[in-house]
Amino acid sequence: MTAAGAGLVFFFKEVDRKILDAMLGFAAGVMIAASFWSLLAPAIEHSDGTVLNGILPVLVGFLLGGVCMRLIDRFLPHLHPGAPPEETEGIKTTWHRSMLLVSAITLHNIPEGLAVGVAFGAAATGDSFGAAIALAIGIGLQNFPEGAAVSLPLRREGLSRKKSFWWGQLSALVEPIAAVLGAAVVVYMDPLLPYALAFAAGAMIFVVVEELVPEAHRGGHGDIATMGVMLGFSVMMVLDVAFSG
Repeated sequence: MTAAGAGLVFFFKEVDRKILDAMLGFAAGVMIAASFWSLLAPAIEHSDGTVLNGILPVLVGFLLGGVCMRLIDRFLPHLHPGAPPEETEGIKTTWHRSMLLVSAITLHNIPEGLAVGVAFGAAATGDSFGAAIALAIGIGLQNFPEGAAVSLPLRREGLSRKKSFWWGQLSALVEPIAAVLGAAVVVYMDPLLPYALAFAAGAMIFVVVEELVPEAHRGGHGDIATMGVMLGFSVMMVLDVAFSG
């Protein structure tokens, strides 16, 4: 789906900012819904039944997920699409603007891959396989605008269509890697399941608040972006309920 989104560069040099903001909002909505329906709720179910022991692993995992993403955000050089060069985040680097744009979307993809891997790892230990499928579909859908959000700005930066597409779809390479790591942790260390599920949720919520929502509002179409969030949340919620039933 990331490659499909990046493939838009073969047909357009840019996408109307309203459409891009709506797509980024949609991606944020999917990730918010997935964080609860597919990750936090199962994490609570897998915890001890008592109030303290039931919520503590989820709380610790959730906060650790956010802290981990904050550290990556703090040190990984990246630049959000549409932002001026002086807003480059992370450590100082000599990377070209194009590489900074790629690293920004790559940052988004780490918790997404982790979430899918943890969900399938949980399915292997007895959770609903349908819920993992629903999460994979939802993450796949929201990867479409992320692919476009890389390739189209790169095209505007002067890269060829082929190179823009290549870097756009390559930004998702971290997803299967993170997915395998997440699944391995859950399958081979079952007691860590609630921590892992909550960790993935915390990482995704961090990305939504720190990266996606500000990007969606950068173009000045806040209402459209907000409606995109509502639609994305609704789609992910319906997918989770439908596949888990």
